Formats: sequence, C-alpha cells, structure tokens
Amino acid sequence: MNIVVFAASGNIGRRILREALGRGHVVTAVVRNPAKLTIYDAHLMVEKGDVLKEEDVVLFAAGNDVAVSAYGPGLGDPADYPLFSRVTLSLIKGTKDAGVSRFINVGGAGSLFISPGVQLVDSPEFPEELRAYASAQRETLRLFENEKELEWTFFCPAILTEPGLRTAKFRLGKDEPVFDSSGESRISMEDYAVALVDEIEHPHFVRKRFTIGY
Repeated sequence: MNIVVFAASGNIGRRILREALGRGHVVTAVVRNPAKLTIYDAHLMVEKGDVLKEEDVVLFAAGNDVAVSAYGPGLGDPADYPLFSRVTLSLIKGTKDAGVSRFINVGGAGSLFISPGVQLVDSPEFPEELRAYASAQRETLRLFENEKELEWTFFCPAILTEPGLRTAKFRLGKDEPVFDSSGESRISMEDYAVALVDEIEHPHFVRKRFTIGY
C-alpha cells in the first residue's frame, strides 16, 4: 500500500515508518525538518511539509491509500496546545481534498473511560502537569466524531507507552484502558506501531476509537 505519515519524526512516528516499511509498504514521511529523520529505505520518501498548511497536506496525501497523523506539539508551552485542533482540522480537510478516504490518528489515553462517564484526563489521579495537554488532545477526538465523510480511526495508546520490544502480542480494546494481570495499562511503542499498521491492512475500527495493552 501507499501510506503517508504526517509528523513522522517523533517517537511514535518513526516506529510506524519502520513497521510499515518492514511489511513492504511504500511510505511518504512528511516532517518539518527532514534532517531529524535518519531512516533510509528504498520505499521511503521524506518530504518537508507543514501540517498546518492544507496545501501541503493535499500535496503529500494525494495518491496514497491511507494517511496517518502522529502529530503532537510536545509538552512545552500550553499556548501551543490548541495546535492539536488546528492541525487536526487541517489534516481532515486536506486529506479529503486529496481524495484519500482513510485516515488513522495517533491519539492519547486521556479520553479513555476509567469508570462510567469519567475519562482518564478528568480523574483525580491524572497528573496535573499533563492535564491541559491531554485535554487539548481529547478535543481532537470530538472533531473526528463529528466527521461524516472521512473513514477515520482514533487509536489511543495505553496509559503507559514507552520504547520497548516488538512482541506483536497484545490485546485491543475500545473505550476503556486495557489492563494486564498486574492492573497496569501499558504497551511498547513498537507494539503500538504493529497494531496501527495491522489496522491499516485490515480495518476493524472505521469511524471508531480503539486502544491497546498487554
């Protein structure tokens, strides 16, 4: 398949690239600074683009089977957190204008429900220093839920998502965290990428949110 990955130079983005390339897909990585991406593969094209510019999204999405966004502004200035929604709207419109119907978004765990009607980001246990960031990311889920044309998927990671091993052994869930026998919700970034590319190849969560854990 032909896959375009926007904001591909981050921790999750790079692992998605490697997983997709390892399965023989042709991948276009769209990044602000190509020098940051040190992955070399005959099936990888690296393009400099700005996800806030719809014309860039249209240009690089055109001709692909699926678009993926691994965008995240980083835990910096809270004034930057509204970029989550601005970028999401740019990607949704640009992807549709490019004629690409399938879109997978790397979301956050904050929107998962830990009890009836209570999302993780609103729980007292949620780290206060992360609450504004996670709340802004949660807003992007609402943007997708209001999107009726694009075949989107919102993929939430586990509560604890770190670099680790690629085991390809995990469980999937929908709206609640997936906990292991120790009561932890965790996944390696490598296995997160496995599940994301699985969803590209065999869609099961079209216009839905899903999550992952061991």
